[in-house]
Amino acid sequence: MSKNIEKNMLRDRAPKLPEVTDEMWEKVNEDYRMLVDEYLTVQNHSPQTKKQYKSGLRQFGWFMYDSMNNKPLYKVTKRDFLRYISYLRDVRKLSSSALNFKKACVSSLCNYIENVVADEDDNYKQFRNFTRGLPPIPKNRVYDKVKVTYEEYQEMMKVLESDENWLGMAWLATAFRVGARRAEIIQFRTEILDYPIPEGQNYVLSHVVRGKGKSTDGKPLQYMIPLDVLEYWKKWINSRGYESEYVFTTKYKGGIKPLSVTWADYFCSEVLSPILGRRINVHIFKNSCITFLLESGVDINLVSKFVAHHENVSTTQIYDLRDFEDEKNQIFDIK
Repeated sequence: MSKNIEKNMLRDRAPKLPEVTDEMWEKVNEDYRMLVDEYLTVQNHSPQTKKQYKSGLRQFGWFMYDSMNNKPLYKVTKRDFLRYISYLRDVRKLSSSALNFKKACVSSLCNYIENVVADEDDNYKQFRNFTRGLPPIPKNRVYDKVKVTYEEYQEMMKVLESDENWLGMAWLATAFRVGARRAEIIQFRTEILDYPIPEGQNYVLSHVVRGKGKSTDGKPLQYMIPLDVLEYWKKWINSRGYESEYVFTTKYKGGIKPLSVTWADYFCSEVLSPILGRRINVHIFKNSCITFLLESGVDINLVSKFVAHHENVSTTQIYDLRDFEDEKNQIFDIK
């Protein structure tokens, strides 16, 4: 697919909603604030999910304050909530996936109120989840999954090297060659560099990192890290001028801490995308890693189990972005 065609096919990304600050949050009616705080406390969400739900529920609370005269939640109707969805879709231009997430946040809170709070709070005895039974949100096309090829990976690494961006090279090599998610990459510790490597083995097995999962513990994962990736780690660590137990870190105002999850979004949009002249999304690297290995002839069962860490090969197939052009040319090659 050419870059011009790709750009025409892609829907522009909506800017993020402004953060609801603590000062703004204090203006939202106390009843809603207490319900949200209680709900977030008792849920067994992962830290990242809890952070996202907190943001989503605060956004709805601010809309209630700003556009519904700060009415309490027990007075909110289906029509009121559709106003909120309309605002997010038509004014803020959020994608269908973002709309569904914002809806899910409020729906989950409403379910909690129905099942738990209603028995003890007279205001909510007749309360019903007002998001239930609403029309489904039509899906729209936000981002075409265009794989990062090995040649493009090499091109980006070459430019980063010319910039002496050793942190960028270490991160990109890890994302493309290891296939770990952004939240998993920042958990890798420098101790991995000291792990013994059996003769003839071309990778090192990482310590356990917390993978994506519903509970606070998530899914325990160990990644295979190719030895060539470790060389980029060493280059970065030797150049940063300070000690840290983590590989991917930043030094700010005298303090040293692991990179934030959002650093990768900035790096992909502001550094990598201009190099290739097209949008690079942080989530495409797991697809690209899997696709590159499959294109290289690695069995999909091995990729699924040891790289993708999927329970089923069918899930790995979703991440496979091979175009199969040669195979498709043979379909009608009837002799």
